[in-house]
Amino acid sequence: MLSPDLFIHHVYFWLENTGSKDDHAALLAGLQALSKVPSIKQFHIGVPANTNRSVIETSYEFSWLAVFNTKEEQDAYQVDPILLLFVDTCQHLWKKVIVFDSVGV
Repeated sequence: MLSPDLFIHHVYFWLENTGSKDDHAALLAGLQALSKVPSIKQFHIGVPANTNRSVIETSYEFSWLAVFNTKEEQDAYQVDPILLLFVDTCQHLWKKVIVFDSVGV
């Protein structure tokens, strides 16, 4: 089990141009660059799994999971120049973003 003290930041991205291999590659490259933010302790870049149940959402293009030791480290991430550059250079690629932040109980 992960430590309940961790701050989990999970983001889902839907591409503006669904099916565009160029846009898919550009967003993937942006997320890979984003992983260099120093306050991130662990990260995962994912795509929808090949599962099929009524409760599973598979319409997104990418899942971005970042793990931080504390909320303060996540706060630092939100103003890090690497994140700001990612948003500036990649926001035209997505039409929808949903963020789920969570802490342990």
